[in-house]
Amino acid sequence: MELVVNMSRFYVCDADALGNNEIRQVTPPGLGPVAVYRVADAFYATDDICSHGQALLSEGEVDEDCVVECPWHGGTFDVRTGEALSFPCVLPIKVYPVTVESGKVYLDLAAGVIKA
Repeated sequence: MELVVNMSRFYVCDADALGNNEIRQVTPPGLGPVAVYRVADAFYATDDICSHGQALLSEGEVDEDCVVECPWHGGTFDVRTGEALSFPCVLPIKVYPVTVESGKVYLDLAAGVIKA
């Protein structure tokens, strides 16, 4: 039996399993880790690896302004756009569309983009 993963509708968790200003890491088969954020009852997703180094953003903190701080060097990103906001981070990270349906959080991993 072969495992089939729908990259356009990848299940993350039940929406109520993630509190406000929390981050969860998921690692879809064949891809690197993705960080999923809940801020003010909205959900966002980015690559989990900081563009400045190999730190995991999911081990950092996200604030009410949708800014995640890298725990390694303190650079920051906007989780809505992936834009690098503060030095030493200068390169953006990939963002993924997130939907919530029937109380469940899904990612569209096939539609991830890096916004320049």
